[in-house]
Amino acid sequence: MHIIFGNTVAEEMKEKYTVLELDRIQIQPEGPVLDSYCILEKEQIPLDDVWKIENLQGLHNKLMENYRKKNWSFCEQALEHLQNAWGGTVNTFYDEISSRIAKYKEQDPGPDWNGVYEKYNRGS
Repeated sequence: MHIIFGNTVAEEMKEKYTVLELDRIQIQPEGPVLDSYCILEKEQIPLDDVWKIENLQGLHNKLMENYRKKNWSFCEQALEHLQNAWGGTVNTFYDEISSRIAKYKEQDPGPDWNGVYEKYNRGS
């Protein structure tokens, strides 16, 4: 799995590879929001999953859409189906999303939350 940033690059890669949206990340408080994607090469997708690629991509996209809507129940169900898909190469991302959801269920991120993962220390 390769990680790339930017919508333009992701669009260009879609013709040759399976591209999955991952996160929207902000590294600095006033910095830009970066869209990240993973690029899966055909060799990384097990033969058993090849016929399911379209459905798996659709479910992954719905996961990300519902994550931003804070629809945690849908996300948890989707994660059950997505875990170990793609030959397990995206499992670390799915584990991370699952951990965040558990945290957000305990402490709601608030009405202004937009799904952007802030990768900086708010106290600095």
